[in-house]
Amino acid sequence: MNKHLIVGILLAVSLAACSSKPVKEAPKPAVEDKSPKTTQTAPPKAPESAAPETATTKPMTESTITVNSLKDPNNILSQRSVFFDYDKDEVKPEYRPLVEAHAKYLLAHPDARVFLQGNTDERGTREYNLSLGQRRSVAVKKVMNLLGVQDKQIETVSYGEEKANANCRDEACWKANRHADIVYQGE
Repeated sequence: MNKHLIVGILLAVSLAACSSKPVKEAPKPAVEDKSPKTTQTAPPKAPESAAPETATTKPMTESTITVNSLKDPNNILSQRSVFFDYDKDEVKPEYRPLVEAHAKYLLAHPDARVFLQGNTDERGTREYNLSLGQRRSVAVKKVMNLLGVQDKQIETVSYGEEKANANCRDEACWKANRHADIVYQGE
């Protein structure tokens, strides 16, 4: 019986030793706002003796801000049409930077896929326009291939005159229908 009594006492002592009382936190001192009550139109300049950038004070970079460069109107990648001269399928020099920018994007994003959609104005037979539209989309593809983009990332298609503005009666309108569009998969 003494055994039970000793075990009970030891248990009570150990439980009492483990008990804790909540500790009251000291009240935080009030901070007085001493900043001027005027509205600033420009951010304040850092003092010339400011510390150099550290890991905790990095500027915002492309890796910290997610911007879809394909949809950013300030980025060349948002431009998607390569225009052609009448009855021609050569990529004009003025559109080379656009095609090169999309090629660089595709090289940097190997999982990205594009559809190059060739279009024509409504002049000519349906068969001729489908052929010309295909030649236009292939011309853009060839430039991309020369820049290193793999065939598996590019698909060409011709819409011929199917997407053309049918109400054209002058060269300015027809000119707008002669293009190859760069369309990314999933858009």
